[in-house]
Amino acid sequence: MAEMFGKITGCSRGKGGSMHFFAPAKNFWGGHGIVAGQTPLGLGLAYGLKYLGRKGCCLCYLGDGAVNQGTFHESLNLAALFEIPVVYVIENNGYSMGTSQGRSSSYSSCLAQRADAYNIAWDVIDGSDLYEVRAKTHIAIERARTQHLPSLLEIHTYRYYGHSIADANHKKYRTPEEIENHKQNHDPISVFRRALIAEGILTEDRADALNRAAADEAAAAVNFADASAAPTLSDIHTDVYWECDHATPAAMIGRHFFDD
Repeated sequence: MAEMFGKITGCSRGKGGSMHFFAPAKNFWGGHGIVAGQTPLGLGLAYGLKYLGRKGCCLCYLGDGAVNQGTFHESLNLAALFEIPVVYVIENNGYSMGTSQGRSSSYSSCLAQRADAYNIAWDVIDGSDLYEVRAKTHIAIERARTQHLPSLLEIHTYRYYGHSIADANHKKYRTPEEIENHKQNHDPISVFRRALIAEGILTEDRADALNRAAADEAAAAVNFADASAAPTLSDIHTDVYWECDHATPAAMIGRHFFDD
């Protein structure tokens, strides 16, 4: 939350914002401000695992609007050619920036089927069913870990609001009935809550208590972000280039910054 507020206590020191959360200690390598720009980076991280002989994989997420970018297809091609342990996950909410999937992408049955062109295994997942998400993602992860083979997963999901603040007219290209239908029948938290209660694992009271605890945690995060300090002018050159922050020999080569 502090990163979203642009504060110095944020995971990217307030310089990443919503596009560049970054926490290497947690094996979380952030997003990218360029549509599909993270797909070759995810490929590189997965290649590093294979090169170093480590058993693991990289989960790289993208939206349905990113599947038409050239760099994504280049990444799929290399992932298949070099047998890279990467799992690409298309979070398909049906709309890009105010544009429906039907108006932006050409496909026969689903977006994940494009993986056939690269001889990559693929699957489609109901994002409202956590059991299905876990089971099918596990298959892809194990394929990457044990065989060093890539996968492409398409998870159907939904967003209730605009893509960003620049997509403020999200109610004009979707009906209120469509949005309400997803809230009532396809929200993954609500669906999972009902499933756990039906299975006797959770009670209504316990579910309500968990919901209140989550709300309290979110409020505490907002308060922490509000109270945190903003970066100062002297921070403008820090946390940009690792070489400069650590005074490596590479920091003495070329120009990293351009001052007035």
